[in-house]
Amino acid sequence: MNIPNILATIRLLLSPLMFFLLVNQDATIFEGIDKTWLNYFALMVFIIASMTDFFDGYIARTFDQITNLGSILDPLADKMLTLAGFLGLMIIGSASAWAIFLILSRELFITGLRVSAVSEGIDISASWMGKVKTFVQMFAIGFLIMGWSGGELLLWIAVALTLYSGYEYVKEYFQKVGF
Repeated sequence: MNIPNILATIRLLLSPLMFFLLVNQDATIFEGIDKTWLNYFALMVFIIASMTDFFDGYIARTFDQITNLGSILDPLADKMLTLAGFLGLMIIGSASAWAIFLILSRELFITGLRVSAVSEGIDISASWMGKVKTFVQMFAIGFLIMGWSGGELLLWIAVALTLYSGYEYVKEYFQKVGF
């Protein structure tokens, strides 16, 4: 039993729940419930899922529980969580479609690049800037879910950091392949 993999799996399962809460606020099952409460619940699900991201990595490194499955499951769970948040927010009109397009395009491109690198025996681990990018993305999602002031600014800061960290990954890849 590998706790980091269990935590990543929990994050995978919480992602569609948060998406459901965001995009189905007018569903009959939520009739009579104020949308603000659904946003609070979506935010709570998002925070719990985000905490599993921190703890699965911490536990894996601290207790040497890094596995091949975990190295695939963790980034997949991260992408599903941000995908659920950003797409849900875009669908309900709380986030810029252009910002979401740029973020998701970069995420897909870098994921493909990292898979390609692994197949070539090249390790392109998460960078410090990649971690900062994820942190800011998560804050932006939280602010946008709640409709708090500064959410749109945080989103565009997340876009800038996302694109810059993508550049760093591409640069590292080309350095390691000797290009």
